[in-house]
Amino acid sequence: MKDSSDADTGLPASIEAAWGLRERPSKGPRPGLSLDRIVAAAVAVAAAEGLGAVSMGRVAKELGVSTMSLYRYVAAKDELYILMLEAAVGPPPAPPAPGTGWREAMTAWALAHRAALRRHLWALRIPVSGPPATPNSVAWWEQGLVALAETGLDEGEKLYVIMLVTGYVRDEALVMADVDTAIASTGLTADEVMRRYGRTLQRLADPARYPCVARVLASGTLLEPGEPDRDFAFGLRVLLDGVEALIDRTAARG
Repeated sequence: MKDSSDADTGLPASIEAAWGLRERPSKGPRPGLSLDRIVAAAVAVAAAEGLGAVSMGRVAKELGVSTMSLYRYVAAKDELYILMLEAAVGPPPAPPAPGTGWREAMTAWALAHRAALRRHLWALRIPVSGPPATPNSVAWWEQGLVALAETGLDEGEKLYVIMLVTGYVRDEALVMADVDTAIASTGLTADEVMRRYGRTLQRLADPARYPCVARVLASGTLLEPGEPDRDFAFGLRVLLDGVEALIDRTAARG
């Protein structure tokens, strides 16, 4: 007799439904209401007003139903967040052509991930509550691991590389979103804000006490027009240089 625990995923019913492990509720007191419609309405609210505006009551209002009717489809707001992220970010792009080097594949993977998050900045406000647990998130994970398949790294090292790159992508997207919001609130352009900051710092940072900061200010780097794509590419290149060094050391050990 098969142990019933073998079939227990430990996932909420709504997440199991996303995997096709159980039927999505289709009949209820409100004809036409479905998990897909609930998630789509929540995503629309987040896109228009930010994640903080999403609540079960607000989503129910958007759908013209009672709040309690939503709980037949999704048990808690945290579950709804996971499903919103799954729907918004979507699946990864098509994998690189066979024979693509690991570095090119990882770069493409990171850029695609960044682009997906930049399209849905509200998704960055969803706390990371655990490893990938939905079909699209696992597909992204799989594609990243495939990129590292021929590197000679062991499975744990591949996983840590994926976590490292993912962290960099999320952090950069979140910082840029925060900076964009802060700049927009001033009514100035990004270049005007940075010039103002540079002038303020020059008055405050005594070169005798902050010589390295003074050299940065004197170089004019802070006054150069920002290029987020260039800056992201630089950081990713440095990060992958470290991964490449790890791969080379692994190969040298035989």
